[in-house]
Amino acid sequence: MTAIEKQIELILKLNPNYSEMDKIYLTNRLLNLVGDNALNLSAAKDFLANLDLLVKEAVANKKIADTLAAKQILEAQIMDLATPSPSQVNHIFWDKYQAGAKEATNWFFNLSKANNYIQTRAIAKNIVFPAKTEYGDLEITINMSKPEKDPKDIAAAAKLKKAGYPACALCMEAEGYAGRNNFAARANHRIIRFLLGGKTWGFQYSPYAYFNEHAIFLDENHEPMVINQTTFSNLLAIVDMFPEYFVGSNADLPIVGGSMLSHEHYQGGRHIFPMAKAPIETRLQLTDYPEVKAGIVKWPMSVIRLISHNKDELINAAEHIRKIWDNYTDETVDVRAVTNGIRHHTITPIAQKNAGKYQLDLVLRDNQTSKKYPDGIFHPHADVQHIKKENIGLIEVMGRAILPARLKAELNEVKKYLLNQPNQINPIHKEWAEQLRLKYSWSESNADKQLQLAVGEVFAQVLADAGVFKRDEVGIAAFKRFCHQL
Repeated sequence: MTAIEKQIELILKLNPNYSEMDKIYLTNRLLNLVGDNALNLSAAKDFLANLDLLVKEAVANKKIADTLAAKQILEAQIMDLATPSPSQVNHIFWDKYQAGAKEATNWFFNLSKANNYIQTRAIAKNIVFPAKTEYGDLEITINMSKPEKDPKDIAAAAKLKKAGYPACALCMEAEGYAGRNNFAARANHRIIRFLLGGKTWGFQYSPYAYFNEHAIFLDENHEPMVINQTTFSNLLAIVDMFPEYFVGSNADLPIVGGSMLSHEHYQGGRHIFPMAKAPIETRLQLTDYPEVKAGIVKWPMSVIRLISHNKDELINAAEHIRKIWDNYTDETVDVRAVTNGIRHHTITPIAQKNAGKYQLDLVLRDNQTSKKYPDGIFHPHADVQHIKKENIGLIEVMGRAILPARLKAELNEVKKYLLNQPNQINPIHKEWAEQLRLKYSWSESNADKQLQLAVGEVFAQVLADAGVFKRDEVGIAAFKRFCHQL
């Protein structure tokens, strides 16, 4: 079998637009993309390796430049042929949905992997391990999946005029967009449309997923993120639609929000995070909401959990808490709703369904800065930034660390340092390494496991830094004072 024939086999398998009669047409479409010299190129064993062969052939035939961006654009164009049109994807999805949400999401997820929109090979490079803490097993990931930028692409992007189309990576206009040096290739990208609160929204998967079936739900319009009563209503509507998924929203303020605040969106998927497993340790009584069970969750961040069969009452209770938090100040623990006319309080909400009941976890957030903490009072402090200094967003709030790729090499040097081997330890880890040397005895047999445990302890402290009410005597009393307001 030739590489062209192998690719046509995938096209016919995935895309009902084409049949056996289209083989000559598809051959010519592919040759146009990779060059006529590819006609007799032998196939690789699997479809993704075969895609690599075709892209390599296109470079050899000078059909594309030998840059990462050009290769990714061509990969998406080739796989676009194997992907049904947006209207067909939506038709198939909602037809399968009639048999159950899981059947529909399974089909869409498998399509998104098979057509290489979800970068399965890149995701497989991520380093993932559990870390036992007093809050249960936190999930640590070192994110190796996103490729380093090609210097030639960076240089080319610098010469491009700033483009306003698509406005951002989450815009629906990205569906089918070819890509450029400073915008990802999306020719093989598809979005499921659905109505949410009377507006059109989209559902897609993340190409560089951080957990199983990492889904993104996005507003049709390019509008800034906001947390309000509509947010709670939307999240519960989505878990009604996809009951096997959790769904949550990043906060809507800088420092405590996610990396993209300019486009309203939520994230969800088929994964149970550590925070969802954490128990309620203090029961709360919400007098005006008798059908809602409430409590403080045993978690390093400040979380109130609401559970109810009554969706409307749950939404109203969540909005009640949000409004009070929005204006709540307690100077004794550096909690301030507003300074110099700038709002600081918001919530990171997470919804799911358990045994027919709705659950909303409301994580209280405060984005103040100070002279002592210029990066954020409730943000990873300087002593943990050698491991994590970026914003603590939705995924990390729930107990899954997304750590930078640099740590793979850096932690290996820390291990060598602790084993008294020749090393090039980064100075930012030196003080931490000295603390670890005193805390544990180190050997070749235990070094990896102990170092993973130590990273988990740092991440637990990262979350504690981001918690507005600390888990000490003063913080617990302050949290109870706030809850008394509810």
